[in-house]
Amino acid sequence: MKVARLYSFNDIRIEEISIPEIGHNEALVRVRASGICSGDVMPWYIEKKAPLVLGHEPAGEIVEIGKGVREFTVGDRVFVHHHAPCMNCPFCMHGDYVQCSKWKEMGIEPGGIAEYIRIKENTLKRDTLKLPEEISYEDATLIEPVACVVKSFRRSRIKEGDTIAVLGLGVMGMIHILLARHYGAEKVIGIDRVPFRLNRARELGADLVIDFVKSNVVAEIKDNTERGGADVVIVGPNSVRAMTDGLRIVAPGGTVVFFTPAKPGEMLQIDPNELYFKDITITTSYSCGPDDTKEALGLIDKGLIRAEHLVTHRFRIEDTQKAYQLVADAGDSLKALIVFQ
Repeated sequence: MKVARLYSFNDIRIEEISIPEIGHNEALVRVRASGICSGDVMPWYIEKKAPLVLGHEPAGEIVEIGKGVREFTVGDRVFVHHHAPCMNCPFCMHGDYVQCSKWKEMGIEPGGIAEYIRIKENTLKRDTLKLPEEISYEDATLIEPVACVVKSFRRSRIKEGDTIAVLGLGVMGMIHILLARHYGAEKVIGIDRVPFRLNRARELGADLVIDFVKSNVVAEIKDNTERGGADVVIVGPNSVRAMTDGLRIVAPGGTVVFFTPAKPGEMLQIDPNELYFKDITITTSYSCGPDDTKEALGLIDKGLIRAEHLVTHRFRIEDTQKAYQLVADAGDSLKALIVFQ
């Protein structure tokens, strides 16, 4: 079978390897579509894992099950989360699934951009979801990204009537735009520098879009909010500058969510006095857990978010290098998929 293996960001090779063999409580999935994660186009993040079969947003059809599998049958259409918690450790019992040592293990083999994947026992049991008939494989590749946004909204403590500002309008920012009103936002503001993305955000429900190259973002936000800032700010870009900007546009009493990590060793300078007296909350939102994926599937099933809203490019596995470069360029694109016949 074919896989896309990364050796460095500019060296992604299509290789032939054997189809994985499954165990007694495992399953084999023929991948039909696999999304490209925007986090995986950060070279500092992905290259430390090399050599690596890319991809962790797969959807496909079960073609083989182990003799001990009872919950699934051959022919089931499924979403597979690449991480699944044990549900028994102190972290899981507290709901902090991403800190579970089992969660940190890769739950699929060899990776999502492959013609076939082996679903390990814990992943099959804890976070593999059957797809309703109305949901396409392309829709299903969005379950994990949407689940990450579900968690982000929960950690933001967004309330009915809030104003939300989304800084960075890549696919993850756009999912925040699409779902903001579902989670209670009354006013939705999108901030970016790419005209294509600003226009798309407006089409998808943003009340106001701001080009941060052409406009004074702080002044624009102040002029268009009742409390001198946004109640919730989502910071998408993986830069300290973006995080600093997020802190400048949040309202007193508001929350800033760092949705993406900065590079290791980079430091964020803050004024604790100002933070304290303005009662500003800083939080992070890393990945998602099984509760989030189930909620994401429900949102997609309701039609609140579908592939047609976000998928702009589709590639064959042979063109994976081109696909990753497109996502990294962050231009006139949103979600890119690798699709299989």
